Amino acid sequence: MKKIIDRIARRIFTISGFTTSIAILLIIGFLFSEAVGLFSNPVVDKGYVLALNQDNPVKRLSAQEIKLLFDEEITNWKELGGRDIPVEVFRLEDLDKIYTEEELGAEYELAGAKIAELVKQHKGMIAFVPYSLIEKETGMNLIQDENIPVKDVLLGDEWFPTATPSPIFGILPLIGGTLWVSFFAILIALPFGLAVSIYLAEVAHPNVRKYLKPIIELLNGIPSVVYGFFGLAVIVPFLQETFNLPVGESGLAGSIVLAIMALPTIITVAEDAMRSCPRMMREASLALGATHWQTIYKVVIPFSISGITSGVVLGIGRAIGETMAVLMVTGNAAVIPTSILEPLRTIPATIAAELGEAPAGGAHYQSLFLLGVILFFITLIINSCVEIVSARNKFKK
Repeated sequence: MKKIIDRIARRIFTISGFTTSIAILLIIGFLFSEAVGLFSNPVVDKGYVLALNQDNPVKRLSAQEIKLLFDEEITNWKELGGRDIPVEVFRLEDLDKIYTEEELGAEYELAGAKIAELVKQHKGMIAFVPYSLIEKETGMNLIQDENIPVKDVLLGDEWFPTATPSPIFGILPLIGGTLWVSFFAILIALPFGLAVSIYLAEVAHPNVRKYLKPIIELLNGIPSVVYGFFGLAVIVPFLQETFNLPVGESGLAGSIVLAIMALPTIITVAEDAMRSCPRMMREASLALGATHWQTIYKVVIPFSISGITSGVVLGIGRAIGETMAVLMVTGNAAVIPTSILEPLRTIPATIAAELGEAPAGGAHYQSLFLLGVILFFITLIINSCVEIVSARNKFKK
């Protein structure tokens, strides 16, 4: 009977592990398949086209150039390698301002001919119109639409996924904001967390440790949105007054909130690792004449470095993946940060803020999955680096 129970238990565990592994692989596969789909989308919105006068020599435009044209920051075609002609921007909604309903037809059946007529008459015009309206018209230069380039996404410095006629998916500002906030959060949390863990493991009276550690662990159970409210009500106004900032929402506010959130994890794991150091090693160090503090930083900490590293990794993971608290206090400005006192935006905050508004299956939707892939690789790289460092420390022992 005992052997039968053992076999059943073994099979249950095997099936559970296999099912979990398959589920994880399916999730990762779905994430990657949705993300890769972004690069099969055209630069210009699907179903639309950019039409130029047939005498205009410009054949290709990047998403950034299209945005500058329609924002009227590029005002002459010679800036794009064309002729010295002023740029005239035309959108479909402008058609009603130029032609009457009778001229366009009751069901807009004459709209395509009128658009073609306008483009032919104005040498500097660029028209953003549905392709179905002008597909039968001739005498126009249609911009050759290409798929979204990988380079423009991975190296782009502007995130504007709702721009028309061409959305921009440059992810550098989001990667920079994520790494910037996470770096300063760990920079703040690590020394404080290590100091408190040393105090609890080596210095504090047992009665103090008995009550203080559960209180610290209780901080892990506080919802992140509560930390966000605390940051918004206390930290943001404090930083605004202290540094005389126009707005207090900044990368530093996000870093402080994340540091507070990461502290319980770092303290708990590091303290447990230090307390696992054998008593014989402490006694041997003291017997050789080392002081209490010398024993801590020359014996206990080196012995516990693997556990301390694990705590740091878990703290970094919480900082990088946090969403709501960062969304509330960082200002959500999708720009490449040059100072920790400036507003910025992180990858998790962007996904949380925009996923509900992105049409399923569209370029914007797929770009958010790509951000999830980038976040996955950032976490994987950090974990791998820490594992390598931890393995070297174990080898040295």
